[in-house]
Amino acid sequence: MTGATREIARWAVAAHPLPPDVAHAARRLVVDYLAAVVAGAAEPVPAAVRRHVRASHPGAQATAVGGGPAAAPGAAMANGTAAHALELDDGYTPGASHPSSATIPAVLALAEWRRADPDRTLAAIAVAVEVACRVAAAAHPATWRRGFHNTPLAGVFGAAAGCAALLDLPAAGAASALGLAGSHAGGLSEFLLDGSPVKRLHAGMAARDGLLSALLAAEGIDGPPTVLEGPQGYFAAFAQGDWDPGVLLGGLGEEWAMRRTSVKPYPCCRHVHGAVDAVLRLREEHGLRAETVTGVDVATYAVAATYDGTDAGTLLGAQMSMPYAVAAALCDGELGLAQFSAERRGGADVARLVPAVRVRADADLDRLYPALRPADVRISRTGGPDLRLRVDEPYGEPGNPLDDDALDAKFRALCGPVLGASRAERVLRAARAFTDLGPLTHGLATLGGQA
Repeated sequence: MTGATREIARWAVAAHPLPPDVAHAARRLVVDYLAAVVAGAAEPVPAAVRRHVRASHPGAQATAVGGGPAAAPGAAMANGTAAHALELDDGYTPGASHPSSATIPAVLALAEWRRADPDRTLAAIAVAVEVACRVAAAAHPATWRRGFHNTPLAGVFGAAAGCAALLDLPAAGAASALGLAGSHAGGLSEFLLDGSPVKRLHAGMAARDGLLSALLAAEGIDGPPTVLEGPQGYFAAFAQGDWDPGVLLGGLGEEWAMRRTSVKPYPCCRHVHGAVDAVLRLREEHGLRAETVTGVDVATYAVAATYDGTDAGTLLGAQMSMPYAVAAALCDGELGLAQFSAERRGGADVARLVPAVRVRADADLDRLYPALRPADVRISRTGGPDLRLRVDEPYGEPGNPLDDDALDAKFRALCGPVLGASRAERVLRAARAFTDLGPLTHGLATLGGQA
């Protein structure tokens, strides 16, 4: 077996048991994923997807969080959508993608259906996220520049690889799963222009289609085993051949990209987090009051500078707006779900500041991306000199991480109000141990503190 697709397939089905540090990182991914899916499940788009799943994917193979039993592909779609619903899911900076929400729902749905061993399931999760990270990073920013959303684009390959590993397919079968997944790859970024919630669906569809690709490969349907590198394959079609084989394959099995994913402290686009970190720190260190601010200049890398919209009329519009996030953080001294509520988005104090936030690309900072996510913030104010701070790695990046205690605190803060404190703690313990999948799958069929 030769070629990039076959090499990934061969590695994916043999990547167990996990080294202890990788297993720990995979359990962290699960904790963060569960925080996002539980918090997001009640949102309108995930609720609509669950209604669709009940009608079109009936069954009792797996669990849609907050929705009960469903066929496994339907559960994967529902849970992936919920995990991506509030912009709380993890990210991979080199690929500008959200790998876990597009992959973990597929693996967990399959594991619940097949009553899989927890250790093999954890290994499959690590494989799924690893492949999603590497495929995304190998062609970023070429795919992004062409208008594609890297989360579903690369995520479907990760979901297929992880599910193929859990099904214990041979290497040729895993290559077919990847080959089939290539015909599902897609996702356009047009939602950025009007705040369309279709973005929420992207992770769910990638999870569903990756699972289906592995299941169909298990039935003997062949997919092209050169789907990634071939002359009419993924990189040729989506990146016009602008990709890096070293990023895709370098250190595979030894250097785990999934260990370098980021955890989001704020429920908004990761590209705006550096600027938010800067204004929150300046606000705290200097006792800055929002009413004294006359202007904010944010210099950043080119990709982040495109998130300069000022329309916060929709939830997604606000989450994709650096001016809104900066203004809200300056006004409230924090940036959580409350700052993105419809009521807060209409606040007069925030509305005054949004037009005062200027976002621009800086060539020197752009050269640092995607190794870093720099933002250089200057705040002008009345009654004092300008304040300035540069952040190269936002909080939650591998070089500035949320440790285990901080990640657990994020989980409790998001899941406690939905599950109740005691139930949230039980789920957290189960995720950290990862020896019993029940509390993480069918144990979340209903939300609330009673179950």
